[in-house]
Amino acid sequence: MRLLITGANRGIGAALAKTLEARGNEVLGTARNTPGLLPLDVADPASPKALADELGGTALDALICNAGAYFDKPEPLDTGYPPEMWDEMFRVNVTGVFLTVQAMLPLLERAATPKIMIISSQMGSNALAKGNALIYRASKAAALNLGSNLAAALKPRGISVGIYHPGWVATEMGGTGADLTPEQSAAGLADRLEALSLETTGCFETWDGRSHPY
Repeated sequence: MRLLITGANRGIGAALAKTLEARGNEVLGTARNTPGLLPLDVADPASPKALADELGGTALDALICNAGAYFDKPEPLDTGYPPEMWDEMFRVNVTGVFLTVQAMLPLLERAATPKIMIISSQMGSNALAKGNALIYRASKAAALNLGSNLAAALKPRGISVGIYHPGWVATEMGGTGADLTPEQSAAGLADRLEALSLETTGCFETWDGRSHPY
């Protein structure tokens, strides 16, 4: 398969790129500004279209929307969560996902069984509301909803969409006390990508294949 991964310069994205390459796939990794990776800033509305134009007639078997932002871990409810933080995180975690999918649709439609993987989080689940990280949780809930609706919209066009919780992973975002290494999460997510089909489109699953409540 030929795959494109957003945010492939570190953490889960970098581990996914290595895992999928090791399984014989051609991986096109992207990042905002990292030598050796394709340039893509998902927070810039013009960037996904520019990358799609650069790729030209390429057929994509899979798009993995992994790039994300999480800036509101320590925010106090009464005085924190400034408007610009809402704007920035939603531009990356939600709008950036949609614009990347939209730009890459012509490339996906050239493939035989195209797939889209959206990395959301269990923190976007209504079943796990904890009253903290309000912007991150809201943006990941929106990404989950977006993925579900894209699954419905794209199924008639033969494109399957899955939404996934990658686990609590020891990355810059997840912290050192996390449960999983990036490599463990990436191995599970690679399995999920291989299993995704039109029969399972719209699924919200954990990295290890368990169905997750919305």
